[in-house]
Amino acid sequence: MPLFHVCTLFLLFFIALATAADLYKVLDLHRSASDKDIRYAYKKLSRKYHPDKNKDPEAADKFVEVAHAYEVLSDPTKRQIYDRHGEEGLKAHEGGQQHYANPFDIFSNFFGQSAHQTRRGPTSVTEFEVELADMYKGASIDFMVKKRILCDHCRGSGAASDGDIHTCSGCGGSGMKLVKQQIFPGMFAQTQTSCNECGGKGKVIVKKCPHCGGEKVVDHTAHYTLEVTAGMPEGHEVVLEGEGDENPDWEAGDVVLRVRSKRDRGGWRRKESSLYWRETIGIDEALLGFDRNLTHLDGHVVRLTRIGVTQPGFVQTIEGEGMPLHENHNLHGDLYVEYNVVLPSHISPHTRRKLTEAFQSSDFRHDEL
Repeated sequence: MPLFHVCTLFLLFFIALATAADLYKVLDLHRSASDKDIRYAYKKLSRKYHPDKNKDPEAADKFVEVAHAYEVLSDPTKRQIYDRHGEEGLKAHEGGQQHYANPFDIFSNFFGQSAHQTRRGPTSVTEFEVELADMYKGASIDFMVKKRILCDHCRGSGAASDGDIHTCSGCGGSGMKLVKQQIFPGMFAQTQTSCNECGGKGKVIVKKCPHCGGEKVVDHTAHYTLEVTAGMPEGHEVVLEGEGDENPDWEAGDVVLRVRSKRDRGGWRRKESSLYWRETIGIDEALLGFDRNLTHLDGHVVRLTRIGVTQPGFVQTIEGEGMPLHENHNLHGDLYVEYNVVLPSHISPHTRRKLTEAFQSSDFRHDEL
């Protein structure tokens, strides 16, 4: 992040401290929250409000508040002082001049440690179809994703309470057992295997969480908003970091949305920055010309004009009426209009005579030659 942004955030940080909110409320936690709850809340909120990801003007303030709340509540000594005497107590404890860590350092240290300590879950890729009109003019699209999240009641432990998690008696908490096997008479070999009583975890649950039934995770429908920018390329990937299935044994992976326009048979078509449209005209318009309007994807009108004969399948190029360029929304590609000529299903005897006279006239033959 640029130095200017860092300095700006520090300024916001000190301003926020002047009217500091309850640190537990900042992390959306109860005062009885465990260390695991505090880490979970910080991981979720710091990602949500990180200035590189969230461009909302208020996100920087929230990012700073979340970092400060985590800095205090994750430290047992600071948390105890804060619980008893608040921010003023912390200030007095530190000699009247309270120290505030860089929120970006806290973020880097937290996720740096997490990356080494915990394996990462799988990344899911989803084909996400949107209307071509939304890719032309830009749009905010609300959508939902079904996934698994850590149980709100047990925070992923699977137990009814912390007191219901006991050290495994089978392995003494090591998660491993020594198994003695006889190879030959009088000869034995010892092998180390994962404890079958605790599954290698070293802990057993004596009473399962009533909310998740000991599964540690529950089904959840998450709501998101996809920001489709004008001219977004087909297949453009939008990454929702850390929004995959949650599990206490790994960091949640990413959700990748591969954005494409919906196939609309007979409607608008797109190829990179070009747009294609098929316009149907009558035989009279094909022969005599026409002047008609085409309503574009964003509602503005494009004038289609032809003088003289228009052959079936003729393609007219209209410059600057294609897709906006993703790098520069002020520039557009071209629009290609293909003309489809429809013949009448039947003609009257009177019309037939008139057409015969016209097509057999010397003027018509001369024009054809």
